[in-house]
Amino acid sequence: MSFIDKAKAKAEELLGRAEELYGESHGDAAAQVAGEAHRLEAEVELEEERAEEAAHGHGTPRPTDEDGQAPVG
Repeated sequence: MSFIDKAKAKAEELLGRAEELYGESHGDAAAQVAGEAHRLEAEVELEEERAEEAAHGHGTPRPTDEDGQAPVG
């Protein structure tokens, strides 16, 4: 995955988060679900790339806690 592909996936994730928050704040269930779908799709793309890089010995896998999120702090 190139730098451009990673940037696109991250932008898609952020767009999904924004759409999800819009849906929550305006009571729009369709926007909330669509945003969640965008966000999850982008997160999967990024995680697949991280796993592939780690399998090939490039980079290091990102540490996560029990719920799959990166630890804070």
